Amino acid sequence: MTVTARSESSETSPTTGSQRSILFVFLSLMLTMLLASLNQTVLSTALPTMVGELNGVDQMLWVMTAYILASTIMMPIYGKLGDLVGRKGLSLLAIALFTGGSIIGALAPDMGWLIASRVVQGLGGGGLIIMSQAIIADIIPARQRGRYMGALGAVFAVSSVAGPLLGGWFTEGIGWRWAFWINLPLGLLALVATAFLLRLPKQRPERLHVDAWGMAFMAAASTCLILASTWGGNRYDWDSPVILGLIAGTVVASVLFVLAERRAVEPVIPLHLFRDRNFNLTTVAGLFTGVMMFGTLGYIPTYLQMATGTDATASGLLMTPMMGTLLLVSMAAGQFVSRTGRYKWIPVAGSLVIAGGMVLLSTVTPETPVWVICVHLSVIGVGLGASMQLLVLIVQNSFPVSQVGTATAANNFFRQIGASLGSAVVGSLFTSRLMDFLVQRMPAGAELPSGGGRSSLTPELVQSLPDALRHPIIDSYNEALMPIFLWLMPLGILAAVLLMFVTEKPLATTIDRG
Repeated sequence: MTVTARSESSETSPTTGSQRSILFVFLSLMLTMLLASLNQTVLSTALPTMVGELNGVDQMLWVMTAYILASTIMMPIYGKLGDLVGRKGLSLLAIALFTGGSIIGALAPDMGWLIASRVVQGLGGGGLIIMSQAIIADIIPARQRGRYMGALGAVFAVSSVAGPLLGGWFTEGIGWRWAFWINLPLGLLALVATAFLLRLPKQRPERLHVDAWGMAFMAAASTCLILASTWGGNRYDWDSPVILGLIAGTVVASVLFVLAERRAVEPVIPLHLFRDRNFNLTTVAGLFTGVMMFGTLGYIPTYLQMATGTDATASGLLMTPMMGTLLLVSMAAGQFVSRTGRYKWIPVAGSLVIAGGMVLLSTVTPETPVWVICVHLSVIGVGLGASMQLLVLIVQNSFPVSQVGTATAANNFFRQIGASLGSAVVGSLFTSRLMDFLVQRMPAGAELPSGGGRSSLTPELVQSLPDALRHPIIDSYNEALMPIFLWLMPLGILAAVLLMFVTEKPLATTIDRG
């Protein structure tokens, strides 16, 4: 599929401009990153109340999975189009879509509308982080980029603390819908900042070749994979025709995707990327990291509210140690890499630390002191801070700027596949195990005061129940979730082993626009 693109005036590289102009660009990128990362965390503390009020506890995982799936599909599309036509216009589109989805979520009358709003948010959210990471590569050489990538990682850490706090504060005060409304002023500010502060090299394609078939097959394969992992063993048996059909659909769509990419003029994920050793190793390691990270972030605040009796705001505060260590380690690692040019051992160590954190979390019981849980979470934060942004830097250092958006997006795509699988698999296992444990442990003939059944459990309701009902629910939450973290631990070890084979290429000191 081909469309004509308007020629634009010759470009001037922002790297030749003043340090002040680079600072303004970076501030606009940090604002965009804040918008994206805050969305991933602000709902975590509001989620139990949100789905309880909308009678959708059994659909809880879709609130997270819908966003991750939509953003995952869009990442390579934004990355490729950004390389072809420039990133500024796409950044504005992504912010507008994300803000529109937030408005739908704020007005959602039921779970269907809430999940739909997360899909629309994801259509925009897929471009927010990709555009920020790729634009950094447009203006900063790889050797100096470490400190900037560390700062973007710090934005994620700060929002990961502020998000749960805001979500809890909204839930207990003016209402959980403000977890969506908060994105409106942030989105408008990001639009203005991007429109007026962002100055990038302009692209001048004579003809724009859109890989429509590749995009379609990629979306089909991703959707089938996530649906299979979400429904398998939960809504349908693993050997049911539906799940087997989805698995077959994943395989067929993946094969068709590869065939389409071999024939496409401008493939959305060029197959030559996979000839680069560092790209392959960091991509698989990033996928494993995504499974562990989102499997933890998505459901720990819910567990803290239900099992420890903390309110929504307090459960957000309890994530502070994890994000504090992530912030400090991310900044320190970025500074170290920019100063020394050495980077290989840091994500290896980070992956092992994450694996250790998973083991620690698996030992938590309802009797575990809250401060001990915080220590376990801080260990995971150390590992994430040492690995997340550096994996992106390793990929970007392997390709020229003309391909860096595509390469960054492809790497993030597979990491998000891991995030989707992590959120879906952990959510599916957690939900199905929870419902089984509740059936086994709740006293026969017990009725909840809400009258809505087990799908209407909220933290406030659980804490108001008599011990005969509350303790079985808390024990069920604990036994449904905590063993899953031990099952995730081997992924951290595998990621570390893979990263040991990364070739430590010298970090570029200039921007290669070839």
